[in-house]
Amino acid sequence: MLEFIDGPEDLKGLEEKELAPLCSEIREFIISHVSMNGGHLASNLGVVELTVGLHYVFNCPEDKFVWDVGHQSYTHKILTGRQKGFLKLRKRGGVSGFTKPEESPCDAFIAGHSSTSISAAVGLAEARDKMGAKYKVVAIIGDGSLTSGLAFEGLNQAGHLKKDLIVILNDNEMSISKNVGALAAYLNRILTGDLYIRLKNSTRELLKSIPKFGPPMSKAAQKLEEAFKGIVLPGMLFEELGFNYIGPIDGHDMDAVLDTLRSAAALKGPVLIHAVTKKGKGYEPSEQNPCVFHGVGPFEVETGKTPAGSTSYSDCFGRALSACARTDPRVIAITAAMKEGTGLNVFEKEFPDRLYDVGIAEPHAVVFAAGLAKSGFRPVVAIYSTFLQRGYDEIIHDVCLQKLPVVFAIDRAGVVGEDGPTHHGMFDLSYLRHIPGLTLMAPKDAPELEAMLRSAIASNGPVAIRYPRGKALAGQSVLQTEIPAGKAELLKDGGDAAILAIGNMALEALEAAKMLEREGLNVSVYNMRFVKPLDEEAVRRAAATGRVITVEDNAVMGGFGSAVSEALMRMGLGGISFLSMGFPDLFVEHGSQAELRAMFGLDGKGIFEAAKRLLASSATGRLRTVRPAN
Repeated sequence: MLEFIDGPEDLKGLEEKELAPLCSEIREFIISHVSMNGGHLASNLGVVELTVGLHYVFNCPEDKFVWDVGHQSYTHKILTGRQKGFLKLRKRGGVSGFTKPEESPCDAFIAGHSSTSISAAVGLAEARDKMGAKYKVVAIIGDGSLTSGLAFEGLNQAGHLKKDLIVILNDNEMSISKNVGALAAYLNRILTGDLYIRLKNSTRELLKSIPKFGPPMSKAAQKLEEAFKGIVLPGMLFEELGFNYIGPIDGHDMDAVLDTLRSAAALKGPVLIHAVTKKGKGYEPSEQNPCVFHGVGPFEVETGKTPAGSTSYSDCFGRALSACARTDPRVIAITAAMKEGTGLNVFEKEFPDRLYDVGIAEPHAVVFAAGLAKSGFRPVVAIYSTFLQRGYDEIIHDVCLQKLPVVFAIDRAGVVGEDGPTHHGMFDLSYLRHIPGLTLMAPKDAPELEAMLRSAIASNGPVAIRYPRGKALAGQSVLQTEIPAGKAELLKDGGDAAILAIGNMALEALEAAKMLEREGLNVSVYNMRFVKPLDEEAVRRAAATGRVITVEDNAVMGGFGSAVSEALMRMGLGGISFLSMGFPDLFVEHGSQAELRAMFGLDGKGIFEAAKRLLASSATGRLRTVRPAN
């Protein structure tokens, strides 16, 4: 049936009894294409019936579906005319792994970060009413996303405004790492009060004392208690927030999904549907290990096995932090629902009582770390660059203003590849370097990352270390105990020009210098290590060549190159040719990391070609910016 569905209207032509078999076809389609291209598997397999039900009952794109995160929208995309795009899923020219309004009018809102759906849906519902329109607005959010305060802010206003709005809570007890937090604890708290405990215990003892019938009655009472906890209390929570609560329902029962959606559509005011689903549904390897199959590369469908991977920067960080913790009892690790992704599962095995996964709550993670640091500990906060943006105010107000020794381990810096613009870590150098008192550095390889981590933990102030996604480059550095603050490393000396590179761009710059040398051009290469404090002496030596190139895996505006140009002007060294290489003023689309870096000249070949253009230029005597040809 699936090959004949090019849009929601084709789906509506099916009989209800045909929808369950269609769901099986959709699962096969998703498994097949993700196995070839990689992608988010477990989350998408868990919402197939819910998505089919939504498109069968409602009228998209007139009715608006707002997907939280967006990484569970594959079925939605399949049903809205984008099946062919899955041949190049998450590749350049193919369908994005997240909702993207440019792809289809059926994508009502872009989503790559969690917990935004309810707030966006409230805004769409308010706009609808102000315009006198009649369309429905549905937000689909996972239980893991409810750990974010933003989700509760949206619920709070939705309940206050009393607008017609449907929120579907997809409850699978998983975000990426297993859910943590107090929402479930709240549901238990009422049932653990002193009065309830005394009543429960006395009733249980009374039942057990009844000959023959006592034990079975006691077990029945326990089951009734669990049913009460699972059904009544969640409803009470959302009813108190102003929602009509429906559920929990089996999110994989097609009939129940359709009946519930129709009932919800007929109700006035905000409605919350509590659907219980299984992450990875329909593919045993994914059901058994949803963390592994949350975001996965190509794999073998029959076995679920993925090709053996190389050691990543995340792995190196996890091992290095464990080594630091063995000798320093003050070291504490914190992450926000990214334990496996940041390499902290290694740390947890050795120090389970020193790892805190706070759930999808990045601002809280930063302030929690500040409280620990204020009390003498050395917290290390490991968060992806794109998600740390959510803790920006807290970094300034709660950490740096108080000069607290919090270490930020910023994973996935630079372009991350196939996850695209919502996940690229292209802005951290720009949004961090201007904060007073914050040391900001980036390693060129794995040994340097380890040394920087040791230096950061030994520091008495806030420090941020950013490093890329993917294979860790090993063996390029002489392993050091610590790295002197603000000291660059000269990788190659030369007098024709100087390349100042930061982080993983240093080795690309060195490769470019070798290519230039084969053409008779002798160029210096500096591994700058620090964006702040900047090694101004290295900048001064570089300026003596008359031609300076900066290279960074970051937005060029406000980043490392800006820091160098400001230093040149401050030192009165404006009479040189200057080229700042980085990502331009745009959101970079999805594609492989290698493709994207090459597209913007941020690889050995691109730096080589840019340097040749600069060296060929006769214009000197003033500070000027030379843009790459592309």
